[in-house]
Amino acid sequence: MLKTAVQEQLLPGDTLQAKWDFAQQAGYDAIELRGKGDLHFASRLDELKRARKDGVVMPTVCVDMLHFFGAFDADLRRDAIAQMKSQLTVIAEIGGLGAQTPASYGMFSRRLPPFEPPRTEAEDREVLLAGLTELGQHARKEGVTLFLEPLNRYEDHMVNRLDQAADLIRQTGLDSLRIGIDSYHMNIEESDPAAAILAHADLIGHAQVSDSNRFQPGAGHLDWPAWLSALHAIGYDGHLAAECRLTGDPIEAVRSIPAFLQRSGA
Repeated sequence: MLKTAVQEQLLPGDTLQAKWDFAQQAGYDAIELRGKGDLHFASRLDELKRARKDGVVMPTVCVDMLHFFGAFDADLRRDAIAQMKSQLTVIAEIGGLGAQTPASYGMFSRRLPPFEPPRTEAEDREVLLAGLTELGQHARKEGVTLFLEPLNRYEDHMVNRLDQAADLIRQTGLDSLRIGIDSYHMNIEESDPAAAILAHADLIGHAQVSDSNRFQPGAGHLDWPAWLSALHAIGYDGHLAAECRLTGDPIEAVRSIPAFLQRSGA
């Protein structure tokens, strides 16, 4: 039986408890939280603890910031690392599993002029390994996991495919780092998404889902049976967390996701 989660901003309700009531009725098993910058996630700790006491299941947090640990600017990198450390600590305090982040988002794309970023590939790698090592060590200390998410080439110029994420993670030697896969980005970057899952089975720690057009699963043309079968084949037992935009009636769109994934993965 597939376990599904949904990001909190997609759910109706003014509190996590109200959102959880809706989520359970729709067939979800958990809520994925969003971690904004400026230590906003840490400021929610009392709210999150109350929600956990009331039975809300919140295993993961997905970063929602303007800059990330692979930023060109050193001050922005330091801030992003401090923010992610805080998010890892908070998710640990509420009994969660970990936090998901890309290396960067919207910082540079080799697909648009000027085509060549201000940092060499070797310099990119040095920055990414330093950031991942620091975050991975913090995650290990907190007993949680940092999930590195490859983004498509139009959103990040450094880590686009699972093999690139796997190479960096293996280089650190830290078991507190895993790949957080996303079906939307994989549909763009992987020549065979299912094969990529099978090839990196040992490092996949989390999965986010949206269709080929970034809308809810079922609204695009992604080959869901193949993608889900690959996850089943590697024994993935984590949640499939809906991170998507919604088309059609938003309430019905959110309701449709668990049943669609169950049918597609049957």
